[in-house]
Amino acid sequence: MKAIWNDQVIAESNDTVVVENNHYFPADSINKEFFKDSTTQSHCPWKGQASYYSLEVNGKPNPDAAWYYPETSHAAKPIEGFIAFWKGVEVID
Repeated sequence: MKAIWNDQVIAESNDTVVVENNHYFPADSINKEFFKDSTTQSHCPWKGQASYYSLEVNGKPNPDAAWYYPETSHAAKPIEGFIAFWKGVEVID
């Protein structure tokens, strides 16, 4: 699987985990130069507290376009630390 933003592959892995139709990429599969920490957080009742990354590729920003769960509930352990995308990031096979 590949995650693409602004014509650039920002993550690539054969080991994504699909939860609620989102591919979660292992942390070591992202191209860190395009990711910036965000202060945004949200809460999922069954997964836990999510943190976010903003993306910037070739000068084009995409605020809070990636999220992850640093610590998950027991039910979501398979995606703990994995990163998922939205806000126009294309995930393809």
